[in-house]
Amino acid sequence: MHKLSDLKIWNKAMDVAELTYLLSAKFPSEEKFGLTSQIRRSAISVPSNVAEGAGRSTKGEFKNFLSIANGSSYELLTQLILSHRLKLVPEKDTREVISEVIEIQKMNYALIKSLEK
Repeated sequence: MHKLSDLKIWNKAMDVAELTYLLSAKFPSEEKFGLTSQIRRSAISVPSNVAEGAGRSTKGEFKNFLSIANGSSYELLTQLILSHRLKLVPEKDTREVISEVIEIQKMNYALIKSLEK
């Protein structure tokens, strides 16, 4: 079991979830039940799965939830790119969040590898 506040990946994922909520608030109201809802769910799924894995009792279980978090980060990345392509928000608004998501993916990979040792 891990203390969440000590996990850098969890803290960064929480920051990204917050940024994603702020970004998606700029989407048109007709996207409320479409991309807005979907992007927010995938954004919160990343730190939620890290947290669930951190609360498990084995490294294998933790790795499994990190893998799920990684899948959610790729889903989020796709939705961020789509939101720009659909011109829901300017590219400059998505650039920072995309960069942070990619950093989370790298951290996740490194953490999984460290758990395999």
